[in-house]
Amino acid sequence: MGKKCFAEFFGTFWLVFGGCGSAVLAAAFPELGIGFAGVALAFGLTVLTMAYAVGHISGGHFNPAVTLGLFAGGRFAAKDVVPYIISQVIGGIAAGGVLWLIASGKAGFDATAGGFASNGYGEHSPGGFSLQAAIVTEFVLTAMFLIIIHGSTDKRAPAGFAPIAIGLALTLIHLISIPVTNTSVNPARSTGVALFQGTWAIDQLWIFWLVPIAGAIVGGLIYRFLLESKNS
Repeated sequence: MGKKCFAEFFGTFWLVFGGCGSAVLAAAFPELGIGFAGVALAFGLTVLTMAYAVGHISGGHFNPAVTLGLFAGGRFAAKDVVPYIISQVIGGIAAGGVLWLIASGKAGFDATAGGFASNGYGEHSPGGFSLQAAIVTEFVLTAMFLIIIHGSTDKRAPAGFAPIAIGLALTLIHLISIPVTNTSVNPARSTGVALFQGTWAIDQLWIFWLVPIAGAIVGGLIYRFLLESKNS
C-alpha cells in the first residue's frame, strides 16, 4: 500500500502543479497564447503522462472522485479508499504550495485577488455562471469521466490505450467547463489551490467535493450495471 499511496501522491501533485501551474504561470500572460485551450491540454497531459508513469503501481486515480467512482463500479477495494484519498489531497496541497512559492516570485502576485486557479461559481465563475449551472456541469462531466475510465480500462478494451483516452477526456472536460467553474471534477485539485486563495475559494469548496463525488459514484454505477459484461 505504501508504494501505491506514494504513486497517488506524485500523480496528484503533477496533475495540480501542471494543470493549475499552466493557468497561474502561463495563461495569465496573453502574449504566451496558451489560453483556455492550453490549460485544458495541460490538465490532460498531466493525467496521460502520470498514468503511464505510475498507473501500473496504483491504478492512476489522482482524484478522490475517481477513487470513489471506481469503488462504486466494483473496481476498487473499500479498505484502500481512505489511504488513496488522503494521499491525493496531500499531493494536491503540496503542489499548491510549490506553485505558490514559484508564483510569489513575481512582483505584485496576489493569490487571493488573482484567484490562484481556484474553482468557483457565481461571481467567481470565469463566465459568471450560477450555482445551478456549476452543479449540473460538475455532476455530468464527472459521471462521464468515470464512464470513460471504466470503459477504457475494461478487459474488452484495447490494451495500453487507456491513459490516452482518459487524458483526452480530461482535456475535453476542461474545454467544456473552464468557463463555468474553472473545472474541478477533482476535489484534491480544488483543495490544493483553494487553501492558498484563502477566502471565497474555501467558502465554495464544498461544491467541488460533494458534486464531483456524487457524479463519480453515479458514473461508476452506470458502467457497472448497464455497460459492464459479467464475463469481462
